[in-house]
Amino acid sequence: MRLAVIDRELCKPKYCNKECIRFCPLVRSNVNAIFYSEENGIPIISEKLCTGCGICVKKCPFKAISIVNLPEELDKRSIHRYGINGFKLFGLPIPRIGQVVGIIGRNGTGKTTALKILAGKIVPNLGDINKKNGNWSKVIRFFRGTALQLYFEKMIENKIKVVYKPQEVDKIPLIISDKVSDIIERVGEREKIIKIKKALELENIWNRSTKALSGGELQKLAIAVAMVKPADVYLFDEPSSYLDVRGRLIIAKAIRKLVNNDLFVIVVEHDLAVLDYISDLIHIIFGEPGVYGIVSLPRVVREGINVYLNGYLRKENIRIRKEKIVFKPPSHLYKKKKEDMLLSWSNIEKKIGHFELRVDPGSVYRGTVVGILGPNSIGKTTFIKMLAGLISPDNGYIISSKSLTLSYKPQLITKFRKNILLKDFLIQSTGKKYLTNKDYSMIINPLGLNKLLDKNMINFSGGELQVSIIASCLLKDADIYLLDEPMAFLDVEQRLTVARILKRKIEQDKKTAFVVEHDIIAQDFLSSSLMVFLGEPGKSGHGFPPMKMRDGMNIFLKEINITFRRDKDTGRPRINRENSWLDRYQKNVLHEYYYMN
Repeated sequence: MRLAVIDRELCKPKYCNKECIRFCPLVRSNVNAIFYSEENGIPIISEKLCTGCGICVKKCPFKAISIVNLPEELDKRSIHRYGINGFKLFGLPIPRIGQVVGIIGRNGTGKTTALKILAGKIVPNLGDINKKNGNWSKVIRFFRGTALQLYFEKMIENKIKVVYKPQEVDKIPLIISDKVSDIIERVGEREKIIKIKKALELENIWNRSTKALSGGELQKLAIAVAMVKPADVYLFDEPSSYLDVRGRLIIAKAIRKLVNNDLFVIVVEHDLAVLDYISDLIHIIFGEPGVYGIVSLPRVVREGINVYLNGYLRKENIRIRKEKIVFKPPSHLYKKKKEDMLLSWSNIEKKIGHFELRVDPGSVYRGTVVGILGPNSIGKTTFIKMLAGLISPDNGYIISSKSLTLSYKPQLITKFRKNILLKDFLIQSTGKKYLTNKDYSMIINPLGLNKLLDKNMINFSGGELQVSIIASCLLKDADIYLLDEPMAFLDVEQRLTVARILKRKIEQDKKTAFVVEHDIIAQDFLSSSLMVFLGEPGKSGHGFPPMKMRDGMNIFLKEINITFRRDKDTGRPRINRENSWLDRYQKNVLHEYYYMN
């Protein structure tokens, strides 16, 4: 089976004189394998006639064409396609009553599409490109004899009620501007509201308007609205986005408590620690982003995540990645050589409104990545801005061994969504005359930006915009790199790729980086030392100096009462169930909240 996909945004036939058509050998042989459609405004490729020679892919100056060869038997699992030469989804996750089904995969491979189908928001067309939406009777017949047949029958007969928590919680204030309490009380049952209000710790925002909420608070609101509704199926799309570590654990516990013998729960999540904690079973969705996605067979949660990290799906006999991802303790925790010190600071104090921040004296050295971990609204971004010179401390000072250059990636990136091509933005923002081969091989190609260079940034998704701003930061020649929440909006694959690129750059070029990040697994994979920020969010913050990962993690995790163990096969950190034997043993006997061995 041959799959031909054309990116409608990238395809600009009037600027290239339709080179894909001119150079197609079949067209020159009078076979209508590719032709220009006046109705669609782009060329159309006939997948039945296309031989897969790849000439059109190479000739397209905008990299808008993808030709993929897939096994013929896969066509029997075709669930939905977005029009002619559009994205195609194969297979669906299977809801399991009384269990949490987790979904993991790259952005653009159909995770949200799968959830919307299970929510009844998209009627799958079973691959029929002539139909935007399908027919439920055909869908039920297609799944005859499977668990999905019964599920869809009950859904269209209104015998089960489905609640869907969408991914884009930042759009809530644009849709509704009521108080949090009014929104929740309109849709929920009183008894449920009391429980969810306490479980998600909504007291502080209960009487506030949606327009006054942060991203994390909007996320909690969206989850609360979903949970208080009486339903049989709960679907959560990326519930941990915008939340700090403690907030992620709170929502993970709340979702786990939803599960009983009468409910279906499905969660799409990129934070591996949260996904591991929440899920009973895992579906991996793999494929080529924007081209196709394939839903794997279900696996037990530990096996599923480990298989994903290993990059080889044995049951399907498919390799989804060239190399394994293995977590190892930092090879060097600190190299305290006086000549390698780049930056140091005294006791620093800063007051912003009613918030007060105090940071203990510290210093950083070449070749180290300093992770910064702490709750939201505790002063992490304020500290980063002081290092970047954007704001000055009220008391104390920051000194360096020489006149340092810094490159800063801010937390909020919406302002970068401008009407400009990515390649032009990268050149302008970095001050380069052109992008070098090293830039492509070390940063642009590994991050997958080579396919986006001719795209307009105003149309970028959150993940595409985030990766672009990270690339802009790392392409600059600087002594110190400051990255504030770089993993937001990124999938697991992108997070670990960003971590690997940054770590390699810092170690090879003998630079230093500060990384504010809430994803524990990303911090573990990336950082060689850690700064911990504790205190009372919104009122006072205390920043500890850079310290060994083990010491920093133990201080932070003890504060939020979580313990981590190591997976024996991949070395990845895993959250222990609260009050489990291992949780109690690490706390009371080992006094280790972050188990390194």
